[in-house]
Amino acid sequence: MSVIRVALVDDQALFRAGVRMLVESQPDLAVAGEAGDGVAAVELARRRPDVMLMDVRMPRADGIVATEHILAEADAVGRTPPRILVLTTFDLDENAARAIRAGASGFVLKDADPEFLLAAIRTVHQGNQVIAATATRELFAHVGRASGRRPAPPAWSELTPREREIFGLAARGLSNSEIAASEYLSEATVKTHVSRILSKLRLRDRVQLVVFAYEHDLPLAE
Repeated sequence: MSVIRVALVDDQALFRAGVRMLVESQPDLAVAGEAGDGVAAVELARRRPDVMLMDVRMPRADGIVATEHILAEADAVGRTPPRILVLTTFDLDENAARAIRAGASGFVLKDADPEFLLAAIRTVHQGNQVIAATATRELFAHVGRASGRRPAPPAWSELTPREREIFGLAARGLSNSEIAASEYLSEATVKTHVSRILSKLRLRDRVQLVVFAYEHDLPLAE
């Protein structure tokens, strides 16, 4: 069985110890190292862990800066970067959005159920994003209200009516299978639509799609 190597980045040693115990209790997970600040996190990423759990507020360099450096460095040398899961709380919603724009694969709340955290680690390791929780949509809605939503960019007009409909459903956090069931489409068709939407809007993944939706004055499907 392939073991997922998980790096822990948080300035609170007690919190890291608790997560370490949780990760090491799983036969398919292993701790690949720990770091207490963003600078150390960049160095830790060079050990090539599969997934990094990244706190936001840390000394020397925060999790957003660390995420940007880690992904940029991996891109510069042609190395596959680790998947980064941001650890946050409700009062850090804007920072969570910034981290996702920087390239994180999603975020989990620090008080999340342990089983949810473990599932999130496995999900991002498989190349997917963690965006489906209702709290996620509420956070980004709050971000939109707090910062003021911007008008839709010109690229929005490139989407067909069908693609805009799929966009709205995806922005609400629905999975491909849920969208397919709702719209009486095959999952393959939904996947094609989502891929085209991401390409036209120049977005990296579905997490950025959610952020994009709440940062702009765009209608979401009901």
